[in-house]
Order: sequence, then C-alpha cells, then structure tokens
Amino acid sequence: MSAIHPFAATAAQWETPSPRVRALLSKGAEIALNAPPDWLEEIEQASLAAEGRRPIDEDPVLMAATRRATRASLMHWAVSNIDQPGVPVAPHVSPDMLDNARELVRRGATDLAFNSSRSVQNTAWQLWMNIAFSLTSDPKELQELLVVSAQSIAGFIDGTMMQIAAFMQAEREALMRGTHVDRRELVTRILEGRAVDAQQASQRLGYVLSQTHHAAVLWSEEAGTELQTLEAAAEALVRCGASRDRLTVLANAGTLWVWLAADREPDLAQLRHAIRPLPGVRVAIGAKGQGVDGFRRSHLQALTTQRLLGRLHTSERVVSFDMVRLVSLMMHDADATRRFVADTLGDLATAPALLRRALLTYLRCGCNVTEAAEVLHTHRNTLLRRLARAEELLPRPLAEQRIHVAAALEVVSWDEEGE
Repeated sequence: MSAIHPFAATAAQWETPSPRVRALLSKGAEIALNAPPDWLEEIEQASLAAEGRRPIDEDPVLMAATRRATRASLMHWAVSNIDQPGVPVAPHVSPDMLDNARELVRRGATDLAFNSSRSVQNTAWQLWMNIAFSLTSDPKELQELLVVSAQSIAGFIDGTMMQIAAFMQAEREALMRGTHVDRRELVTRILEGRAVDAQQASQRLGYVLSQTHHAAVLWSEEAGTELQTLEAAAEALVRCGASRDRLTVLANAGTLWVWLAADREPDLAQLRHAIRPLPGVRVAIGAKGQGVDGFRRSHLQALTTQRLLGRLHTSERVVSFDMVRLVSLMMHDADATRRFVADTLGDLATAPALLRRALLTYLRCGCNVTEAAEVLHTHRNTLLRRLARAEELLPRPLAEQRIHVAAALEVVSWDEEGE
C-alpha cells in the first residue's frame, strides 16, 4: 500500500473514525508516547537538521529548547489521541517554542521554525507508519487509520505553526518598532541641533554620521498602509541610490525617515518605476549633505519637499528638493505667490495647460525651440504656434521678464501635475 503523506490531508473534511480505528489510534498513540529512545532521537535530530540551521547550531541553549519543544509536541499529540482518539488535537505552543521563536525573530531567521516543523513532520510520519503497520494487517482498517492519522498530525502541526507565525509577526513588529523608537530619540536630538558625540551616536545608530548623505522621507497618506510596504520602498531607494549604507527610522505609522550613504542622488526615474507596485507610497529626497550638519540639512530639505507636495495638487510620487527648491522659497507666502503668478502670467494663468507647458519647457531649454520640441515630443511648427499664443496672453513682452515668467510657470506646473 502506498504511503499517505500528512500534508495531503489538511484540507479534508474531518470525520469521526470508526470505533475500531479509534481503538487502533489510541493504542498507537500509547506506543508513540513510550517510543524507544532512538525514535525520539531521530525526531529531535530532524528538528535540528532543517535547512539553514547552521548559523545557530552552536547555541546549546537554543538547541536544548528545540529538543524539549519537539518532545513536548509529540507527547501532547500522543496523550490527546490516547484520551480522545480521532478527535482534532488542539495546537500546543510551549514556552520553549515561544522562546525559540522570539530568538529566531531577533536573528532574522524565522524561516528556520517552519523548516524544522516540516522536517519533524516528515520524520514523525515515517515512524508513525511503522507503528500503524504493526497494529493491523486488514487493508481497510489500515487505510482508514493512515488517513485519520495524517489528518490528525497535519491539523495539529498546522494549527500550532499558525499560532507560532502570529507570535513571530507580533514579535517582529514589536522589535522593529522598539528599534525605531530608540533610533528616533537619538536622531531627533541630532536634528534639533543638540550636542551629541558623533562617534558614539554613529555606533548606536549603526550608521556613520561623518559620511556623505542623501536624506529621504517615505510616506503614504492612505489608511492602513503596512510598515512592510514602506520598508519595501526603502529597499528600492537603496537600490536606486548606489548606497553604501542606510539608516531607517519609523517617524510615525505612515512615514519612514531614511538616510543613504551615497555620493550621488538616487536615480529618480528608476525609483519611480520601482515603487509603482507599492500603492500610495511617495518619496521626497533632500540634497547631498556632509557630516552631521549635512545629515540634518538634507533631512530638513526632504521634509520641506514633503510638506510642499502636501500643499500642492501634484501626482508626482518621487520628488527631490532640487526639483522644488525655487517653488519652496516662493511658497513661504502663499498669498503673495498667487498674486505674483497672476500679475506675471495674466491671461496665460487660466489658458489651456499645454500653452504654459510649452512656454516653460522652452524657457528650461534655454529658449531653444528645437530642443524644447524634442522634449515635448511635438513638431517644431506646432511648438512655435503655441509659444506665439502664450506670448500674446502675457501682460508684458516675454523678453522683458523671462526669469519672472519662468518662476511663475514653475509654481503653476507643480499645481497642475495632478490635473
């Protein structure tokens, strides 16, 4: 008869086994409870031989706890089936399991818990089949016994690991938030300009403050954004910034502060593409800064960029301070800026957006029509017509106020990004 693997029964509908099979199951559980030492050793070794365990195998405390946890699980399943054979076995999470899970979270090796569980399940199943075949030679009884056993073992282990997984998730979030709290307290002292020992602060943060930085603020205004989504955006920022190192601080539930150790600004186009699958996430990036002062200044620039984007209607998701430096200066007095735009642009301020876009691109390209047409992917003659119409709408000739017109158009362009 072919073996029935325990994983195959997890989705099956639970049915109460026949009285005969319940008796066999209870008898087999008694045998398992009093299993020979070499059987227990084989199961324990399976828990310790899972893939990827080598980094922690030298920890005798962790290994001892793993052995105790494995034996406790076996005893729990066996006793349950002695008392109530064929009834679903409730999950069993021992203190040793929780201690191990907490340590694996701390070491960033959570997969080891599940690898060990699979190894134990496979080994225990092989040993259980030896017991099952010794209990009866009747094919129908044996088949029912194996099906019920598979269902029972899989249900018990799956239920236990679900509770372990939930515990690990909670521990991971608590650890992450606790680390971020410690970091934020120290970083806040630095950002506020308070006296700190740069070398000691670098050691505590795990990030060298004396190097070159690009600060960034990553945030989402959508409700329920998970921290892992922002962390994924931070990873994308690192990849696009050729960063040697990074520091990440959880500012609040929807905001991460990040510093990159990099000599150049991240590739903004590459970053826009990388965060496209991350709904709602936006990134504001400060200019390059050196040392503690640069660490602070670049962050304040990123915050300024974030606040500016919050006031404007732009749909841009990745913006650097250099892109909005002029607009930021002008927006300190919003009413004055609106008056400046209206007085400078006149009727052009309310004309079709393509006219303003054409004129701004022309000015950005140094008044080179050919280059501007290429940037806009527009025919040269079409651009010339639009430029002529835009100049007609200005209250004063363009030649007399190119700088003012460019500044006013720059402000309006950011407010039109979301339209």
